[in-house]
Amino acid sequence: MANQDMSRTRIVITGLGGICSIGSSAASIWQAMCEGRSGIGPLTIDRRDLKATIGGEIGAISDEGIDPRQRITMGKFSVLAVLAAREALAAAGLDSGSIDPARAGASVGAAVWGSDAVDDSYRDVFLEGKKRVNIFTVPRAMPSAPAAQVGISLGLRGPVFGVTSACSSANHAISAAVDQLRLGRADIMLAGGTDTPLNYGILKAWEALRVLARDACRPFSADRDGLVLADGAGMAVLETWEHATRRGAPILAEIVGCGLSADAGDIVSPTLEGPASAIRACLRDARLSTADVDYINAHGTATKANDRIETEAIRAVFGSDADRLSLSSTKSMHGHCLGASGAIELIACVNAIRHGIVPPTIGYTTPDPDCDLDVTPNVARERRVDVALSNAFAFGGLNAVLAIRRV
Repeated sequence: MANQDMSRTRIVITGLGGICSIGSSAASIWQAMCEGRSGIGPLTIDRRDLKATIGGEIGAISDEGIDPRQRITMGKFSVLAVLAAREALAAAGLDSGSIDPARAGASVGAAVWGSDAVDDSYRDVFLEGKKRVNIFTVPRAMPSAPAAQVGISLGLRGPVFGVTSACSSANHAISAAVDQLRLGRADIMLAGGTDTPLNYGILKAWEALRVLARDACRPFSADRDGLVLADGAGMAVLETWEHATRRGAPILAEIVGCGLSADAGDIVSPTLEGPASAIRACLRDARLSTADVDYINAHGTATKANDRIETEAIRAVFGSDADRLSLSSTKSMHGHCLGASGAIELIACVNAIRHGIVPPTIGYTTPDPDCDLDVTPNVARERRVDVALSNAFAFGGLNAVLAIRRV
C-alpha cells in the first residue's frame, strides 16, 4: 500500500528553461516551433576533413551570472545546463535564497561528455605538441559535470546526479527526478539534459555510422536521409503538488506517467517491442487509456529505421486511436541534441497543452506509407491538447516515455 501511495504523489512542472539552435530561452524556442522555423544550417566550426556540413549550432552564448572561478572549470555542455537551469528556476518564481537546499536537487542527462574539452586536449597534445593539457579537462569533460555544476551554481544540496542513456538521457533524468520526489527525498528537482556534439571528434564518430543527413532533417518524409546533430540544453523545475501549491507556484502542467524499457536486442538497431513496451508502461503509470492521449512528440530522428519502427510501435499500442493522434518531430527544427532532446521536447509538450497548438514536422515533402500517422506536416496546427506523450528511444534499446497532462 505504501508503494501505491508513493506512486500517486502528484508531480508538477513549475518552470522551464532552454537553449538550442532555435532559441535562447524556453519562450523563444516555443515561438520558433510555432513558426516552423529551422535552426539547422551550415556548420561554422573547424570541419577539417569532415563530410558533415550541417548542424544545429547555437553560436555565441552569454555566461553572465556564472562565477568566473566556476566558469573556467566548465565545458560548454555544463554552461548550457546552468543557463537553462537558472532560467527554469526564475520562471518557477524561485531563487537560491528561497529554497531549502537540503530538499532540492538536480538530475541532468548527457549522452556524450564535454567533447570540447576532449577535443581541446587532443589538439594541445597532437597538433601543438604541448606536454600537458588544461588542468580542468576532467571536470570539464565528465558526463556528470552538468549536474554537479547546476548544483554548485544554485546551491543544491539534495539529490544531485548525472544520467547517461544516449538519446533517452533527458527523459531518464526527468523520470529519475520524478522518483526522487515521489520517494520523499526532495521537494524540488531541476531535471533535464544537455549536450554539445558539434565538435570534430563527435561528428567524426557519427559520420562513421552513416546516419547523418546531407542537407536537412525530414522526419517521417519518404525522402528522409538521416539525422542532424545539434547543441542544446533544457531544464524543468519539478515539484510535488503539495509543495508547489503551498507556495503559490505557477503550475504549467503535471507529469503523470513515466514508462521505461529496454530492447535487449541490438546496440544500434531498434526493435518494435521495446518502444511499444515503454509507451504501454507510461500509460499504465499515468492511469491513462489510449483514447486520452491527444499529442505525441515523437523521437522522430529522420532515419529510415527509427521513424518506421516508431510508427509501428505507436500503432501497436494505440490501435484505431492512432488515427486521431497528432504527432510531430520538433527535431526537424532544432536538430538532434542527443541527451538534451527530451528536455527541449518537453518544452514543446507543455506548451502544446497550455496554448492548444501542435508544433509541426518541417521539411516534410513526400508521404511514406510506412509512416502513415498524422505527423502535422510543415505548419503548426491548433488543437486542444489535454495529454501529451514525449518519446525517447536510444541506441542500446534504452527507451523512456513521459506523459504530461493539463492541470
